[in-house]
Amino acid sequence: MEVTGVAQRQAWLDKVMPPVERVRPGLWSIPVPIPDNPLRYVLVYALEGPRGVTLVDAGWDAPESWDALVAGLKTAGFEIGDVRGVLVTHMHHDHYGLAARVRQESGAWVALHPEDTKLLAARQRDPAGLIRAIRRQMAEHGVPDDVGGTLAEATRTMLGMVEHTEPEIALVDGTAPPVEGWDLRTVWTPGHSPGHVCFHDARNNVLLSGDHVLPRITPTIGLFPRSGDDPLGTFFTSLEKVRALPVGEVLPAHEYRFAGLDERVGVLLAHHEERLGEILAVIAGGTEPPTAWELAQELTWSRPWARIQPFMRRTAMLETLAHLVVLEKAGRAARTGTGEPVRWAVVTP
Repeated sequence: MEVTGVAQRQAWLDKVMPPVERVRPGLWSIPVPIPDNPLRYVLVYALEGPRGVTLVDAGWDAPESWDALVAGLKTAGFEIGDVRGVLVTHMHHDHYGLAARVRQESGAWVALHPEDTKLLAARQRDPAGLIRAIRRQMAEHGVPDDVGGTLAEATRTMLGMVEHTEPEIALVDGTAPPVEGWDLRTVWTPGHSPGHVCFHDARNNVLLSGDHVLPRITPTIGLFPRSGDDPLGTFFTSLEKVRALPVGEVLPAHEYRFAGLDERVGVLLAHHEERLGEILAVIAGGTEPPTAWELAQELTWSRPWARIQPFMRRTAMLETLAHLVVLEKAGRAARTGTGEPVRWAVVTP
C-alpha cells in the first residue's frame, strides 16, 4: 500500500489537523474535527459542479466542526450557501451529524441508503425501544446488570446529539447520485452499518470509501441491535465487492489517502481471520464455555482491557459477538447450554 495523502499522514503523526487539499480538479478534501475522539477528524469531500458544490459526508454536529466545514469550503472558493447536496456514506454521527444544519443554511438535499434511513427513523420514532433492545442484548450475552444500565444510558445521550433530518434521495446500489459533472456510482457496502455506501468515480479513478476501507485501522463491525444478523460476514462480501473495482486511489473518511486497494482489502481480511482463530483458541483454552462479554476481556485489543473506556467495552463485546456469528455460520463454534447468558463452545470436526 502506498500513502498518497502525504501531508495528511504527516499531520496524523504530528497529531494536528491536516490541511484542506485540492485532491483532483474540482475535488477538495476538508478535515472536520470530531471533538474528544481518538479519530480526531472526518474528511469531508467537496465536489465542484456548474451550479455549486456537493459534499460527501458532513461532519460531527458541534460548533468547532461547523466552523471548520465553513472555513474549508471558503478555502475551496465556496460559501455554505453554495452547497447543493450532501451524499452521506452512512448514518454515524461524524458523517451524518451536520447534514441538518447544512440543509438549513443552504437548502441542500440529503442522500442516504434506505437501510440507514430506516434505522435513523426507528431511533427517532422509538429511542426507548432501542435502549430496551440494548439492555436485552447485553443481559443475553453476559454483561453485568450495573454495567449494562450505564452503557444503555450512554447510548441515550448519544441519540440526543444529532439533529434528525429526513433524506430526500435514496442511494441505491449501482445508480448515479445527482451530482452534475461527475461520473459517480453508488456502491452499497454494508457491514460497518447496514446502509454504508462508497462512491466510485471511474473517470477520475478514485473510490470515496467512507469508513469501509481505511488505511491504518479496521472499521468497527459489531452485532448491534437492528444491524442485521451477520454484519461481519456481510462486510467480507462488501470488501470483495470493492476489491473488484478499477481504483487508483482511495479517498477514505479518516486518516489519509492511499493507493493499493487490493492489498489493503487483503490485510483487512487477514486481520479478521486471525481474530477468528484467536477467539477459537481462547474458547478452547478455557475451563468452561465463555459468554461474549467474558471472551472479549481475554482478546487482544489496542490497549489492555482495564484501560478501555466503558462505552468502548460494549463495542468490543459486540465486535466479538459478530465474529462468533461468523464462526457459528461456518460450523466452527456453537451456542451451548440453555437460557441466559449465552455461552459458546468450539465445534470439533
